[in-house]
Amino acid sequence: MKKLYPLKFSPIYKEKIWGGNKLKKILNKNCDEQKDIGESWEISAHGDDISIVSNGFLAENNLNEITEIYMGDLVGDKIYELYGNEFPLLIKFIDANDDLSIQVHPDNDYAEEHHQSKGKTEMWYIVQAGKDAELITGFSKELSKAEYVTALNSGKLKDILNVEKLSKGDSFFIPPGRVHAIGPNVLLAEIQQTSDLTYRIYDWGRLGSDGKPRELHTKQALDVIDFKVYKSYKTDYKHQLNKTSNILTCPYFTTNILEFDAPLDKDYNLIDSFVIYICIEGRFEIKYNKNDIEAVEYGETILLPAALKNIRLIPQGKTKLLEVYIS
Repeated sequence: MKKLYPLKFSPIYKEKIWGGNKLKKILNKNCDEQKDIGESWEISAHGDDISIVSNGFLAENNLNEITEIYMGDLVGDKIYELYGNEFPLLIKFIDANDDLSIQVHPDNDYAEEHHQSKGKTEMWYIVQAGKDAELITGFSKELSKAEYVTALNSGKLKDILNVEKLSKGDSFFIPPGRVHAIGPNVLLAEIQQTSDLTYRIYDWGRLGSDGKPRELHTKQALDVIDFKVYKSYKTDYKHQLNKTSNILTCPYFTTNILEFDAPLDKDYNLIDSFVIYICIEGRFEIKYNKNDIEAVEYGETILLPAALKNIRLIPQGKTKLLEVYIS
C-alpha cells in the first residue's frame, strides 16, 4: 500500500440566504460569485457531503473511502477505535453577509436520543471582520425559562443576549446549549464535531428561498439551552512568533495557532491523531518524507495523516495557520 501524504480536498460550497462573495474575493475559492455562497465545507464526512481528495494518487477518492483503507494511519489508532470510518471533525469557512439565525446546538446525549446523531460542539476564529461587525453568544443577564419565552414571543430576544464586537483574530468557543448567531460582514473559520444539528430560535422575520418563513425549533431549543451567564465568552489566548500557541482544548478537538516567518519542525510522535492546517494568512510548504513538498495557499485547508510524525513547515513570508487535532 502506498504511503500517505498531506491531503487536500475539493471544497463543498453551500448557498445560503445570508451568504456573500468573500469566499471567492478574499479566500480565492473557486465558487460562483453570482450566488450567495455562505459556507465552504473544507473537510467533511457528514451525510452526503463527503470531501473528495484533490491532490496526489488518492485524488477522486472520498474521505470515507480512504479512512476505511488507511484506518489508524490516517486518523490515529485511538480515534479510529472511537469513530470508525466516520471522520470526526467538520471544517468550514463561513461568509456572513447578513445576520444568521439565532440558534443553538444539542449535546451528544440529546442528539443521540432524538436524532440518532452526534451533538455539535464548535469554535470560531475570525478571519476578517468589517467595521461594526458583531456576533451573539450567550446571555447578557440571568433569566428563567419563562423570562426567555416572554422575550422570544415579544420580539425582544436580542435584548437579553450577549453581543460581542469583533476584530480579526478573535476566537469563540460555542459549546452545546449556548445560544449564538453570526452578524453581517464576518468571515470566519469554524471547527466542529461532524454534525449539522441546529435548532433555529429566531430568524429576523425573513423568508426563505421558497417565499415562506424558515422553520423554527422552539421546543427543542428550549430543551437544550444553557441559561447560565458567563463572565467572558471570548476565548483569550496569546501567541508568539515562531511558536505553537494553544487557543483552546476540548474533548472533541484542540486548536492551536502558529504565526511564523522561519521554518518550524513539528514532531507529532506524542499525538495519536491526524492534524489539520487551515491557512489564514500567507502561504507555506510542508516538507515530509525527507524531501517531498506540498504547498499550501492562503485560504486552503490540508489534512496531515497521523502516520506522518515529523514534518517541516516552511513559510513563504510571514504566515499564520490554525493547527487542529484531537488530544
